[in-house]
Amino acid sequence: MKKVASLALLISAFFLLVLGGCASDGTKETSTAKETTENDKEMKLVNEGKLTFAMSGLLKPLNYKENNKLVGFDVEIGQEIAKRAGLEPNPVTNPWETILQGLKGKKYDAIIGSMTATEERAKQVDFSDPYYISGAQIFVAETNDTLKTKEDLKGKRIGIVQASTYKQDAEKYTKDIKGYPSDVYALQDLEPGRVDAVITDKIVGINAMKEAGLKIKTVDEILKQENIAVAVNKDNPVLLKKINEAIASMVEDGTYEEISNKWFGENLLEK
Repeated sequence: MKKVASLALLISAFFLLVLGGCASDGTKETSTAKETTENDKEMKLVNEGKLTFAMSGLLKPLNYKENNKLVGFDVEIGQEIAKRAGLEPNPVTNPWETILQGLKGKKYDAIIGSMTATEERAKQVDFSDPYYISGAQIFVAETNDTLKTKEDLKGKRIGIVQASTYKQDAEKYTKDIKGYPSDVYALQDLEPGRVDAVITDKIVGINAMKEAGLKIKTVDEILKQENIAVAVNKDNPVLLKKINEAIASMVEDGTYEEISNKWFGENLLEK
């Protein structure tokens, strides 16, 4: 009888352990789900569970549309950041000249669209650590032999992208500045002579020479080094922290270099 009673006690204890374990697992799962929801709320996301990030969609190979789908270096960086933050990536487009207003108006959570982190912009938004380094470059038509240095730009007509930092660079040399909705449109106006020079991102210009077959060339060295970063609203420090952690881990495990090599054949953080 004692043996039977002992066996019954053991069986009861076993079932209690199993039930207790199940209850514990359920509590753990509920707790994890609660933490995820709370993190989402702390990140103040436009769409729960998603990282909605904006770009112009006109900056090949950084961000552009192919078969009605956004692709490019910026897009892949944004997708990887979202993944590491435990979110679904949701890239969207917005005209560049109003992209900051769209962020401040909570149309999207971040700008991952090759935006230069400047002191002026930092008054309106917060910037992440840089996810690539580039520079402002002067481009002219291949047949143009009169513009050989940046000093030759004085008094010339210079094309720049609207609402870009290149306007300040152009203003150092001329008052005759023409704005364009995209870099490619500006660069295309060099050959027919509608502008004498274009100041834009070096990577974008060189890619346009290769991909679009534009007969253009660079002039002089880069005008300034630019740190390209992710922009978020100033009231979203949790999201900014998550983005910085994602960028750091991408660099550390080699994923960043893989993406950079895929699009440019080099590590853009080592420029």
